[in-house]
Amino acid sequence: MDHFNYKNGELFAENVAVAKIAAEVGTPCYIYSSETLRHHFTVLNSAFDGLNPLICFALKSNSNFAVIKTLAQAGAGVDVVSEGEIRRALACGVLPSKMIFSGVGKTAAEMRFALENDIFQFNVESAPELELLNKVAGEMGVKARIAIRVNPDVDAATHGKITTGLKTSKFGIDIDVAPQIFAQAAAMPNIDLQGVSVHIGSQITDLQPFEDAFLRLKEFVAELEKVGHKIHTIDLGGGLGIPYELGKVPPEPAAYAQIVKDIFADFAGKLIFEPGRVITGNAGILISEVIYVKSTAARNFLIVDAAMNDLIRPSYYDAHHDIIPVIHPPHAKPSEVLPQTEYDIVGPVCETGDTFAQLRALPELKAGDLIAFRSAGAYGAVMASTYNSRLMVAEVMVHGSEYAVTSRRQSYEEMFEREQIPSWLK
Repeated sequence: MDHFNYKNGELFAENVAVAKIAAEVGTPCYIYSSETLRHHFTVLNSAFDGLNPLICFALKSNSNFAVIKTLAQAGAGVDVVSEGEIRRALACGVLPSKMIFSGVGKTAAEMRFALENDIFQFNVESAPELELLNKVAGEMGVKARIAIRVNPDVDAATHGKITTGLKTSKFGIDIDVAPQIFAQAAAMPNIDLQGVSVHIGSQITDLQPFEDAFLRLKEFVAELEKVGHKIHTIDLGGGLGIPYELGKVPPEPAAYAQIVKDIFADFAGKLIFEPGRVITGNAGILISEVIYVKSTAARNFLIVDAAMNDLIRPSYYDAHHDIIPVIHPPHAKPSEVLPQTEYDIVGPVCETGDTFAQLRALPELKAGDLIAFRSAGAYGAVMASTYNSRLMVAEVMVHGSEYAVTSRRQSYEEMFEREQIPSWLK
């Protein structure tokens, strides 16, 4: 569920009219619902009642300060993949004791920073990373608490670019050879081996891959304990999908949690989860204004002021986002229902790939009308760029009848301030 709904034919974010926000901050802009964020976190967290869960929000899905702070106040920890994300989390008041550091390419400098801040756990993904972490921790005179991420070779049945649990993936250590890495870690003087980790992918809409991976992991943990390893944490990752398209309903968090309970009910340690999209995805929308309606013999093009640099998922993943008018139906009296028109919805970037949808049926629109891309709260603004020298857009959070700009629209001066012309060109 979310808190973006029509009231008398006008789209609202909680109790604020979306058109009002767009008029103040301009378009394109992202709008987040704080109530939706809290609701999604609460539903997920309560689904694990009876266990010992640590819900670590995956910052890579949305690293807006207001989003992080909202979830931290609700009790969430964070899953981070860079020093920058650690710094963001610290700036928002997240306790290091609730931080998990994932990712395949941690540098020595990032390890040092994480150790200085005494984060709860590193999820180690390779033997070379393990060796470097032991070295860095030794130089600092501390121990690094770690889990080792294993790769169970389970197909998550999701998009290839967000599948992470196959033998061909760059993530984790092959579960068949992982025991020797665990043995090496246990013998290292500056490593505190406390757990095991797994993550098989993102936007998973079938529970069977989770069950397959978790059963394999339970067997693996039993094998580790037989040879003397003490496993205090099991990190089950994230990946539960969300409904991007009306009528397509993925499994509920309660059903996912029941699988976890059935498999790990007897585990006395801490179970860690790394949800991202399932919390933030439907908590955000992208608002865009129609610039032109261009009709050809073959297509009707809705040319809007948002582009692939603002929301790259359709271009990069062939992803679907429901697209709706902010005023529905536009230009109609309350009793009228306008006919539907099929549009290719495209942005201004000079690439054919700058296409959000093809032959999408919408009420007839004209220049100046506003549209909303639903389910844009995850991997939207956080993946944005300045491609084509387009400005980074504003982000807004709504809280009941209040709203605030949480990331202002970039200026051209800010875009150019990092660049320098070399002396020989002056």
